[in-house]
Amino acid sequence: MRIPKFSKSRFLRLQFSTILNLAIFSASLFIPSLANAALEIEISGGGAQQVPIAIVPFEQSGNSADNISSIIAADLKRSGLFRVLETGGVVNKPTDITQIKYSEWANLQAQAMAVGVVETLPNNRLKVTFQLADVLKQSQLTGMQYTIAPNQLRTTAHKIADVIYQKLTGESGIFASRIAYITKANDRYMLKVADADGANPLTMVSSKEPIISPAWSPEGNKIAYVSFEKKKPIIYVQTLSGQRTVLAGFKGNNSAPAWSPDGSKLAIVLTYGANSQVYTINADGSGLSRITKGNAIDTEPTWSSDAKWIYFTSDRGGKPQIYKVSANGGDPQRVTFEGAYNVSPRFSPDGKSLAMIRNDGGKFRVALQDLTTGQVQLLSEGSQDESPSFAPNGRVILYATRSSGHGALAAVSADGRVKQRLNESGGDIREPAWGPLIK
Repeated sequence: MRIPKFSKSRFLRLQFSTILNLAIFSASLFIPSLANAALEIEISGGGAQQVPIAIVPFEQSGNSADNISSIIAADLKRSGLFRVLETGGVVNKPTDITQIKYSEWANLQAQAMAVGVVETLPNNRLKVTFQLADVLKQSQLTGMQYTIAPNQLRTTAHKIADVIYQKLTGESGIFASRIAYITKANDRYMLKVADADGANPLTMVSSKEPIISPAWSPEGNKIAYVSFEKKKPIIYVQTLSGQRTVLAGFKGNNSAPAWSPDGSKLAIVLTYGANSQVYTINADGSGLSRITKGNAIDTEPTWSSDAKWIYFTSDRGGKPQIYKVSANGGDPQRVTFEGAYNVSPRFSPDGKSLAMIRNDGGKFRVALQDLTTGQVQLLSEGSQDESPSFAPNGRVILYATRSSGHGALAAVSADGRVKQRLNESGGDIREPAWGPLIK
């Protein structure tokens, strides 16, 4: 398939269309592939109030390559809400809460501390025990024990970080969740799924033809995406175990899948009977229903948290703006009025905010609009940022950006204070999608 070439201005102007996604890849500079390379994370900024916490190195038997306490510490540090203390100079390193000499850790300014042990069991199993202590009150806050296979040690570390995060902040942790993204290397497009910290990347689909628009099902067990392997855009739904079906292979272009909150339907974009219009379709491929009608380009649908509305990008007013329409169809209402270019709407999990990409003086940045007050805050600092995706607790927004001439992933906290850049050693990365919480 011949991929069109665009000037930079047209390239960006068409960012909200399927064609744009092709152009992004075709215009990129590619680096030789390291297919299994993990994402490296750089962090800048920090929360206004950070909880000082000590993650004491877990006593760990065996030869696992994963240091569980280091993974827990990195997760908590990445949130921006914790100041992980250096424990190298501490002589006594307890592995059980009964061994803690609280005065030593209070002198280190620790308010909380985690201790634990990883034991090797028969039949190639591991037992992971951890306890979280309140240093000031000199009491245990919580504790867990896991019996796992050795290859589950990293996931268990993320789960422990989630437990600590929830206990100390009152909010759900996101470290055990997963992300999906598209990368291209050596002229192959790949849909990858990785841990939230970028580790353990797994290639779900690989093709010489473009793959775009990954979207997680609410249960986190399926991903919808668009593949051009049949020389035209077709929407597939694929389980994480690899089984896939065609969701939409209608005449014309089939693109931009978005799951309804209950997973029973998807909003999609078809050129089935006209130009790009928003439709809904049942998750089994039945019940196609047209939602928007007109001569404009309507695309990038996303459901409101209560499933009553579908928000989408449209140029019906002359330039790309965000509109909403009843999930049953009807007259669209304009949502964004500030700025001449707003695209890629994404709802926060609590339904109170809308992330989008705004053209700010020629730079395309992540913006967040309060749906109650209408106030908009610019969050990212790039010039070609795109594809915002909320973490399942709403604290962080993952997005695609440009770094050193190739596509990369970045993240920013919803208050703009903590910024992260996630760089994979090989490939050109685009279109991140953050999966739901692991239950």
